[in-house]
Amino acid sequence: MNPPPTSRFSLSSRLAALSLRARVIAVVTATALLATVAVVYTLGATRQTQPTDTASAFGLDHGRLYFRSSGAGTGRVARLPAPAARPGTAAPASDRPSDRRTTGGPACDRFYAAASTGLCLQHRPGIPPRSYAVVLDRRLREKRRIALTGIPNRARVSASGRMLSWTMFATGDSYATTAFSTRTSILDTRTGYLIKNMEEIPLTLDGRRYHSPDVNYWGVTFARDDNRFYATVSTRGKTYLVQGDMRRWAAHTIRENVECPSLSPDNTRLAFKKRVREGAADPWRLYVLDLRTLREHPLAETRSVDDQAAWLDDHTLAYALPGRDGRTSDVWTVPADGSGTPSLRVPDASSPVRIP
Repeated sequence: MNPPPTSRFSLSSRLAALSLRARVIAVVTATALLATVAVVYTLGATRQTQPTDTASAFGLDHGRLYFRSSGAGTGRVARLPAPAARPGTAAPASDRPSDRRTTGGPACDRFYAAASTGLCLQHRPGIPPRSYAVVLDRRLREKRRIALTGIPNRARVSASGRMLSWTMFATGDSYATTAFSTRTSILDTRTGYLIKNMEEIPLTLDGRRYHSPDVNYWGVTFARDDNRFYATVSTRGKTYLVQGDMRRWAAHTIRENVECPSLSPDNTRLAFKKRVREGAADPWRLYVLDLRTLREHPLAETRSVDDQAAWLDDHTLAYALPGRDGRTSDVWTVPADGSGTPSLRVPDASSPVRIP
């Protein structure tokens, strides 16, 4: 017996309502699933790009030598105990320094630190590639990130931790040739003021105001007063040591053939690399300049060092050289007075700095 028309209509309505409800539930379920996948993907990508660069298992502690670990740690900041050297000797090397390092700092291409401030330069591949200057606190946690263009090259922090400077290769990737251009920035962490490119600083060369489109600066180093600084300027095929004044925002040349200066902790001497032969093959040697007498002397390191040497104390310099046995680079030390012999301090490392 067939159901009455009203019953058939009610049954059809119920079936239609159930079908509509099923479709709504399916759409809602699919939307939620897609949203979950998107969140998981985003969190995964964020973990790959952010925390791995800035998380740290340790901070800036006194009596430690910090460096970029190019072997174990894949570019992360690591540290070792760093006892002060006796006058006239290099800082003692460990028998097995790579076994004692503590790794866990941020991943950097260049690193430097002083007092309670760290500076980490990062270069990230991609289309287009990206670079950053990351300002770090005492625990090596990110405080500020500044987007840059170019390849990280030099990094420095003043002794107080207030003034930061970095140099990027805008074109080229070596000072050994003339086909390069640099961009050097200065950041005052107390005021937050950023000088993106110091090429516009008024320059006095040989006593006269100087203008030229080919001026390049690099390798800034700060005095203890956070006002005076030294740097390299190149123009028309020559390099000069310049002394600058932050408050007056002016600079003047002191002498020729000085690159990548580094001011000693007592602010009396500058370590620098000096071009001792033409061409791109082993062109430099490390020297130290007495700022009072302007006399210079070579260091016992006779290999060509393309680095901004770092003072571990008033008697010892550290620097990176291409590594042995397939290592990317090693950190070496040498006495600052020209005596002694170079000593391998940390294998598989670069960007050395000691927190006194």
